[in-house]
Amino acid sequence: MNLSERLNDDMKQAMKNQDKFKLTTIRMIRSAVKNLEIDLKRPLDDNEVLDIVSREIKQRKDSLQEFEKAGRDDLIKDVAAEIEIISQYLPEQLTEEEIKAIVEQTIQETGASSKAEMGKVMSALMPKVKGRADGKLVNQAVQQFLQ
Repeated sequence: MNLSERLNDDMKQAMKNQDKFKLTTIRMIRSAVKNLEIDLKRPLDDNEVLDIVSREIKQRKDSLQEFEKAGRDDLIKDVAAEIEIISQYLPEQLTEEEIKAIVEQTIQETGASSKAEMGKVMSALMPKVKGRADGKLVNQAVQQFLQ
């Protein structure tokens, strides 16, 4: 079952369970997927849907930080619940040690030795960790190794 089918099935299940919050969250993701399908005039593959899911999580994490700064406890709870629901559609996340091992391997593969070559490392690295690690964590790990 691909990711789009899983979203559809989970949406139907949320309707049956009358889980309005989960239903609304899944519909937001499906809407973003559908909009891109319309723009591209073709169905999306799992990698493209995964990109959308990752982007939706990132947006909500950014919002969560802003709400925490502003002390908006009412909104923090909702956004945290949305993140939890959307996270179910991401592959299993890499641990910090796994990220560091992949970063170290990629640095060796690219032959990078300074921060000036960080772009080369990141462009080779991001496809390896796509959807399985937060870009900020990967960026920080690369910076640590290239100091």
